[in-house]
Amino acid sequence: MSEPEHRVVPLPSSFELREGSLPITALTRIVIADEHEHDHQHDQTVNHLIGDVQRATGLHLARIATAAAGDIELRLDGDPGQLGPEGYALDIDEHGATVRAATPHGVWNGTRTLVQLLPHTPVDTSLPFAHIVDRPRYEWRGVMLDVARHFFGVDQVLRFIELIARCKLNRLHLHLTDDQGWRIATDGWPALTGVGGSTGVSGSAGGYFTRSDYAEIVAHAARHFITVVPELDMPGHTNAALASIPGLNLDGIAPPAYTGKGVGFSSLRLAAPATRRFISDVIGQLAADTPGHYLHIGGDEAHATDHAEYRQLVELLQHEVRRHHKQMVGWEEIANADLAAGSIVQHWLQPDVARRAPPDARFVMSPAAHTYLDMKHTPQCTLGRRWAGFIDVDTAYDWDPATLIDGIGDDRIAGVEAPLWTEKVATFDDVQHLCFPRLACLGEVGWTPQHLRNWSGFRPRLAVHAERLAAIGVPLYRSALLD
Repeated sequence: MSEPEHRVVPLPSSFELREGSLPITALTRIVIADEHEHDHQHDQTVNHLIGDVQRATGLHLARIATAAAGDIELRLDGDPGQLGPEGYALDIDEHGATVRAATPHGVWNGTRTLVQLLPHTPVDTSLPFAHIVDRPRYEWRGVMLDVARHFFGVDQVLRFIELIARCKLNRLHLHLTDDQGWRIATDGWPALTGVGGSTGVSGSAGGYFTRSDYAEIVAHAARHFITVVPELDMPGHTNAALASIPGLNLDGIAPPAYTGKGVGFSSLRLAAPATRRFISDVIGQLAADTPGHYLHIGGDEAHATDHAEYRQLVELLQHEVRRHHKQMVGWEEIANADLAAGSIVQHWLQPDVARRAPPDARFVMSPAAHTYLDMKHTPQCTLGRRWAGFIDVDTAYDWDPATLIDGIGDDRIAGVEAPLWTEKVATFDDVQHLCFPRLACLGEVGWTPQHLRNWSGFRPRLAVHAERLAAIGVPLYRSALLD
């Protein structure tokens, strides 16, 4: 059985274990005050907690409106100045367990910690006495799933959401389009999915999300307090669109579908007759279907786009995103364009390029050498790539976002994100094997204050997290560093 100090990932910013424990029994109730009974988000958190406690202990707890000794109480009376939009306080003593937060998201995060503190064995269903006050270092703690190279369906994405929520990740960046596939239906442009969605890398079967599929994904993410950030990669990485719509090509002739693994050969052209309407329509519909604040426009590896035209296209994309009251996100190459205030630049490879962003831009840090989940864990692994190096769990953990770009500290960093590109990732088992437990490393990088983080303290906690993932059937990577 794991020790209580080894159960929580990410490490809270203030975590005090105390002598004693609170027994969780069939008589324990989950308490939510009457005034919050009809708060949809709060209600979902209670239902999740009931299910999570039952899986961890075998006990099905009732919900009630008035607390008694020994109950688990969820309260929305936390100090917003102290806890912020995602923070919480968790107190466990002989009187019961209380989660306090200023927002439903904070209560959710507190219940995630409470569930982790359970031993997850029917032999012991107690919670250790503890006092925790916690809030994240960064607001953006994300993972990118590339469904364009190899397509993964709704049920797989829903399962992925449930797994990433375990370590308090709160952004799911869906890479929906690339040279090999267009994976989101757009009204008025049926060929995008009829042609562009029909195949994938190496001739794989392809597929796409209908608007109702996408709505289901967004809703499931919201139930786990995760914001979906959709990406339509432009102006490069667009062969699937060019192959679907002849009018996107200067000569009016659609190129063949592409099923290889190369990059940098395709581009939108402003002079093509359909380009402007296409950009307006695909961004407009995706903005309407996305409740979150962000749209990602890609912008990377546009080697086939003239420099001046690249700037024009990015600024056109930016105009469309802002016209629909969204915030634009793009890979670091967009820093070469004239970016509006508040744009988010995703750094992945070249700090000197990212640094060209204007002073009012913010950054999501995705350094390939630490966060690219399609990299092999070790040289001996058969699954994965190696161009950015080998990323075992220590390398995924041991980095500081505030040291990557000269002059860019926490005040300009929105957060961190780990991308999974899927040129060589054909199955959902492969997805899970490459992501877990490395995503728990990212979760702590994004949540825990830097001065509290160290590999020797994290290693035993990651080992417990990995064992719990394995116990629910996740085909994770078994790192020798955790033996």
